[in-house]
Amino acid sequence: MAVPPLSCTPSRKTYRLADGGKPIELLVLRSIWSGPESLEPLLQQTVDAGFNGIEGPIPDSPTARREWQQQLQDHNLAFIAEATTGSDKSDSGNWWIPKPERSLQDHLDDLRWTIEYAAAMDALFVSAMTGYDAWSWQQNVDFFSQALELQQQSGITISFETHRSRSLFNPWITRDLLQQFPQMQITCDFSHWCVVCERLIDSEWEILQLCASRARHIHSRVGFAQHAQVSEPRAPEYQAALIAHERWWDLIWQSQKLRGLPRTTMTPEFLWDNYMSTLPFTQQPVADVWQITCWMAERQRQRFAQLGKTKLGQTQVSQTPTNIVQPTEHSRD
Repeated sequence: MAVPPLSCTPSRKTYRLADGGKPIELLVLRSIWSGPESLEPLLQQTVDAGFNGIEGPIPDSPTARREWQQQLQDHNLAFIAEATTGSDKSDSGNWWIPKPERSLQDHLDDLRWTIEYAAAMDALFVSAMTGYDAWSWQQNVDFFSQALELQQQSGITISFETHRSRSLFNPWITRDLLQQFPQMQITCDFSHWCVVCERLIDSEWEILQLCASRARHIHSRVGFAQHAQVSEPRAPEYQAALIAHERWWDLIWQSQKLRGLPRTTMTPEFLWDNYMSTLPFTQQPVADVWQITCWMAERQRQRFAQLGKTKLGQTQVSQTPTNIVQPTEHSRD
């Protein structure tokens, strides 16, 4: 397909697939971490660039929560509430990383707090970075059984993210937990697994199919063997990684369509925060995160619309790919 220009082209509409079955629409959101810190400029930038909503944490103070809710409503923007459990918010450089000393109950309490306010914020659902990669199998079972009880009691859907340092940090523990908990839904950020496994993960196709069958949300960032974020997804050296991720996202869209979901959501979560590579000494970013975010959003909108024309559900993504070429890296990103 033709590659759209690297720009923020306003295309703020939902895309629907209706190939004779029940239609499914795509909402593309942006991460709060890719824009201005002040609320009004953030929301205006989001609207001007054509995004359907924002994904981010719920504000701590009641005043800020009321302002956020009102502004989102005024701008007609959807909201996905981000939960980060077991971390230390005061650690500005590593606030998303779980602390070894935080208990299982601490993680549950953090998740409960987000769930408590998600409904009041009119959140579509909660996308949660939860658990700890060093936990035992039994600790994971205890945590997710109680987390899913919170979901049932609250009526708020929790989508657990595949993320480094977290319980779902690799394909195999994720497979085992999904099999243990049939009601568990996930946010698929496969870029993290590329780093953990040090390869593109087509080798785990059956696990990808299982993940697709439980996928609620997609983080459409592109990773490769040495980093969870390519510096420039348009660059030829990263094309194999880009196409691989899109193959995995197609698998999710196919499953969601076949399951009869009315809506799918995607956040092109390209970030600064040391995700974007920088030049030595100057720390100058090698590319523009916001431009890449907008380019990725528009590319996936166009791909989603094109899949509708080719009858999603009759594509070949259900078949295990063969002759996959791993990207050749000439430098460590």
